[in-house]
Amino acid sequence: DGVERGNIDYTSSIAAQNEAIFAVNGDYCTARDTGVIIRNGVVYLDNPARVGLAIYEDGTMRVYDETVVSAEEMLADGVWNTYSFGPALLVDGVIPDGLDETEVEDIGEKHTILGSQPRTGIGIVEADHFVFVVVDGRDSGYSKGVTLSEFAEIFQGLGCSVAYNLDGGGS
Repeated sequence: DGVERGNIDYTSSIAAQNEAIFAVNGDYCTARDTGVIIRNGVVYLDNPARVGLAIYEDGTMRVYDETVVSAEEMLADGVWNTYSFGPALLVDGVIPDGLDETEVEDIGEKHTILGSQPRTGIGIVEADHFVFVVVDGRDSGYSKGVTLSEFAEIFQGLGCSVAYNLDGGGS
């Protein structure tokens, strides 16, 4: 599928190598063999499994069900990048029901995304106007993190219509 599993580097190192002006962690795509992963218009993985996030060449962003569309169809529709972690935090400006009961499947480690956790997410206000939020956590006396609903409320308060939870925690 073109993705080397378990091949990692620090976000800061990747940013420096590419002279990035901004960098955050993503969705740990190399730790899974499921999901739809498209990066810069190249399909790396097409094994649908969950609700994903698609960013289009026109600067828009949508949450979508990976199991109802192929990666090739998405490319034809103008998708430039996808993320496969979740859950969706906002859809059409609304926080989905049951957000704080959402679990992601195990990738070989005992973990949960429930409760107050460190988090990284992306939202969109309008085409080409993205918002990234990183919340620190798990540092007693310093930071406690946020729940998924609290995270969604942050994006809602920033005027986002769509928001998606990327990886958090130890990333």
